[in-house]
Amino acid sequence: MAWLIDTHCHLDAPEFDHDRDEVAQAAWQAGVGIIVVPAVVRGNFAAVQALAGRYRGCAMALGIHPLFVDQSQPQDLEMLATEIARYRGDVVAVGEIGLDFFVEHYDRARQEFYFVEQLKLARDFDLPVLLHVRRSVDQVLKQVRRFKVRGIAHAFNGSLQQAQEFIRLGFKLGFGGAMTYERALKIRHLAQALPLDTIVLETDAPDIPPAWLGHRGRNEPGQLVQIAATLAEIRGEDVALVMEKTSQNALDILPGLGNLCTSPQVTL
Repeated sequence: MAWLIDTHCHLDAPEFDHDRDEVAQAAWQAGVGIIVVPAVVRGNFAAVQALAGRYRGCAMALGIHPLFVDQSQPQDLEMLATEIARYRGDVVAVGEIGLDFFVEHYDRARQEFYFVEQLKLARDFDLPVLLHVRRSVDQVLKQVRRFKVRGIAHAFNGSLQQAQEFIRLGFKLGFGGAMTYERALKIRHLAQALPLDTIVLETDAPDIPPAWLGHRGRNEPGQLVQIAATLAEIRGEDVALVMEKTSQNALDILPGLGNLCTSPQVTL
């Protein structure tokens, strides 16, 4: 396997409204064979579902993001369950879900309510989760232990000990553009120190642009090839090995992706 899986990309975001087809095609041509698109709120479930049907190698995850709970109502959880059941063979994860304690004064109790209810859905539907863990790793781990789910800790930026606990619980850790900045010493140390079989790659496009785009640049799934090359450089490993192993890791933790396995042309 010499192609890549972007395990977290918001291809439905308005930043792509004017050139989404070109962005998807460029990613494919660069060597990104699968793109996982997570929902963030009930209002974009349909858009994510449409992308999964429109683009080759595009997979959907459905969930309510912690920073969108103020726009959500409990009946949205009922709709989420209905949509997961309706698209049971195509939903590869419940996500993006989790907790975000970076934003001050955002209702933590409300976040925790939606997080717990969605962990129950993941457990009941036997689906992995895509976790948002910004400034909330220990609190997320507490609930993960409680519900015994598996999945990906997206954009991981915790300690080595927290990373090891996620791994012990059966999770993979997502690394992307943040790792490409030389001053991101903690993330780069984790990328180097963790076993390769615990790492998956992601862009979080259009967010978290890599260093070569600058902090204000628009990230795209096609950037994943160069992100993989950066990971290989940090680890002192062959880029083909890094691409193959991180893609297999994604298939292992998100088994629903197996139906989408494709082989684009890799451009290095």
